[in-house]
Amino acid sequence: MIKDSKIYIAGHRGMAGSAIVRRLENDGFSNLVMRTHAELDLQNQVAVEAFFEQEKPEYVFLAAAKVGGIHANNTYPADFLRDNIQIQTNVIDTAYRHGVRKLLFLGSSCIYPRDCPQPIKEKYLLNGPLEPTNEWYAIAKIAGIKMCQAYKQQFGFNAICAMPTNLYGPGDNYDLETSHVLGALIRKFSDAVAGDSGSVDVWGSGKPRREFLHVDDLADACVLLMQQYNDPAIVNVGSGSDLSIAELAEMIAKLAGFHGRIDFDPNRPDGTPRKLLDTSRMQALGWTPGIDLESGLRRTLTEYAAIR
Repeated sequence: MIKDSKIYIAGHRGMAGSAIVRRLENDGFSNLVMRTHAELDLQNQVAVEAFFEQEKPEYVFLAAAKVGGIHANNTYPADFLRDNIQIQTNVIDTAYRHGVRKLLFLGSSCIYPRDCPQPIKEKYLLNGPLEPTNEWYAIAKIAGIKMCQAYKQQFGFNAICAMPTNLYGPGDNYDLETSHVLGALIRKFSDAVAGDSGSVDVWGSGKPRREFLHVDDLADACVLLMQQYNDPAIVNVGSGSDLSIAELAEMIAKLAGFHGRIDFDPNRPDGTPRKLLDTSRMQALGWTPGIDLESGLRRTLTEYAAIR
């Protein structure tokens, strides 16, 4: 990419997409193409075709997706499978047919088997059963990966795939029905402090371990990959360290100024026991995350306080 390259960011209002936009703008890229869902429904093949015919972007960041936590995945499995497959199929196929020079597809660490060796290497994909609480989203993302690889193999289309770990930061979802764990905990502890509540309920046992990456670090990785990486092999993007949900809850409680009781609910699903990515491929490209978890959480608590 050069500074006046025409770049389409699909999903620019989402957490990952908006971070990519910020990074590109900060780097001086000025010819960015964006559409809201109201302006362009990516599930509508005819509309996507017309958009690519009119705009003719040279590069595409495919960050658009239907996302959510355990509750949302369990409640709307058909929606997660259908919507994501439709979005991916329309954008990847149409981008290829309209001469896009390169496409980056954003997957997810949930693509890996439930009981992977840790840290998770890219080669573990499809080596075992998926985690049942998010398998529909995972299957859709795996289909997107394989579509990129198939188009590379058959047509020579330069489509690459990045697999981020759990993300947080500006633009996160704080709806308790559909959010991921970190967003939910930010809201619960912030609201508890504001409401002078003596306790906070946390889903699950608190024992599962998770890795978290600030979304601005992901954006840095995505731009680097678009500039330097052309291999069909998927690439993990993570922080390189994890902690238990209990430890995360305690950290957020402390940073939020909450001094009450934390009640874990073992009747709620835990999800995958552990999910820590091996990021050797990204490190070999010269990328490491720049925002540590505590600093990122402080920023996120401040951002949530401004919108609550």
